[in-house]
Amino acid sequence: MKKYELKNIMEPELFRDIFSYEGIPAMKFGAKSKKPSLPRKFWITDTTFRDGQQSRPPYTVEQVVEIFKFLHRIGGARGLVRQTEFFLYSKTDRAAVEACQELGYDFPEITGWIRAVKNDFEIVKTMGIKETGILTSCSDYHVFLKLKRSRRQALDDYKEIVSTALENGIVPRCHLEDITRADIYGFVIPMINELMELCSESDLKLKIRLCDTMGYGLPYPGASLPRGIPLLISEILDNTDISSEQLEWHGHNDFHKVLVNAVTAWLYGCCAANGTFLGFGERTGNPPLEGLVFEWMGLTGIHDGIDTTAITDAANYFRDVIGYTIPPNFPFVGSDFNTTRAGIHADGLTKNEEIYNIFDTEKWLKRPCKVAISNTSGLAGIAYWLHSEIGGKASEVRKDNPGIGRIKKWIDDQYANGRISSISDEEMIAISERELPELF
Repeated sequence: MKKYELKNIMEPELFRDIFSYEGIPAMKFGAKSKKPSLPRKFWITDTTFRDGQQSRPPYTVEQVVEIFKFLHRIGGARGLVRQTEFFLYSKTDRAAVEACQELGYDFPEITGWIRAVKNDFEIVKTMGIKETGILTSCSDYHVFLKLKRSRRQALDDYKEIVSTALENGIVPRCHLEDITRADIYGFVIPMINELMELCSESDLKLKIRLCDTMGYGLPYPGASLPRGIPLLISEILDNTDISSEQLEWHGHNDFHKVLVNAVTAWLYGCCAANGTFLGFGERTGNPPLEGLVFEWMGLTGIHDGIDTTAITDAANYFRDVIGYTIPPNFPFVGSDFNTTRAGIHADGLTKNEEIYNIFDTEKWLKRPCKVAISNTSGLAGIAYWLHSEIGGKASEVRKDNPGIGRIKKWIDDQYANGRISSISDEEMIAISERELPELF
C-alpha cells in the first residue's frame, strides 16, 4: 500500500483539461487497466426515502410503509436490499421511520441521513437508528468553492463530526460527494486513511459512500481518474485499509450511465450499490433499484429467495395509488416493456415466445408478453393478441383464418381514415366477437 499524504494546496484543482465547463467533459484514457474483482458477496442499498424524495412530492407515512414492504419482499430473508435511508427532520419523517420499525424486519435495515452538525446525532439516537449518512464533500469544487475551506480544514471538520458519531455509538457513513471530480491521490485516499485511523480503536466500522454526484463516472477499463470507476475503486482498495464491505456506490444519471456505473462499481470491488425505486432521485435520478435486482441475479446466478414480482406490484402501486405515470418504455415496469407492435415480431411470438422476450416475464414479473394492435401488427399480431388475451379456443386460431383477415381489414380502414392511436383491448374484443363469435 502506497502512502499518500494530503496535498493541502492553496488553489482548487478543478481538472480543467477534463471539465472545461464551456465544452462537454472530456473522457481521458491511458490508465492501466484493472482486472474486475467482484466481491464474494455484494448487495443493494436503497435511498428511495432520501434522495428519491428530493425529486418528487413527499410520500405520506402510509405510502412509505407500503414501499418499505415492497423493498422487504424483493430481498426477502436473503436481504438483497440490505439498507434504506431516511430523512429524520420532520414529524412525518420520524412517523414514517417509527411505522417501518414496528414491522420488525431485519431487512432492509433503517439508516438515517443528517447534516454534518453535532446536535443532529441526538435525533439519530432518539430514533434508535444505528447508522447515519453524513455529507463529507471531497472535490475542490465543493471544498474551496462551496465550503470556502482548505482541504485540511475540511478534513478536520469531517473528522470532528465522525468522532461525534463514534462517541454516540453510531456508525458514520461518510458521503464523499462529487468524487468523480476530486483529487483521488491528493485528498480522497488520504481522507479515507485519516478517517479509518480515527475509527481504528472503535468497535464501529466506518462506511464510505462514493457519490458520483454529477454522473461523470465512466465504466470503461483504462479510463483515467477521477472519472474512471474501475481505477477509482481499485486504487481506494489498494491504498487504504478500507474493505469492500465498507464501500458503497451512489450514482446519478446525467450522462445515461447510472446503472452500468453502479454495476461497474460492484465488478471492481465495491460491495454495495445504492438505488431507488424507478430511479427517482435529484436531477436525473439514481440507479433504478429494479434494474439492480436483475443485474445482481445475472451476475450471481442466484434466483431463489428473491421476489421479483414485488417489482410489478410496486410499479402498480406507484401508478394506481401514488398517481405517478411511469414512462411506457421504462424497462421492467413500463406498460410497453414487453409489448410488441411489429407484425413480424408477433409472428415470432406465435411460434416461440423466446424469440422476442428477454426471459419468462410472466414468471418473474407477472407480465406475459403482449401485442399492441396498430396498422403495423399484421395478421400475426392479431392472432397473437387473441392467443394471449382471449385464450381458450382462440389459442388455436391461425393467422390465415378468414376472421383474422376481416379484423385486419377493419383495422386498416381505421388508419386509412386518419386514426393515429393504437387499437384498445376493448375495441379488439368487440370486433373479435363480431368476426369470430365461435370463440366466445
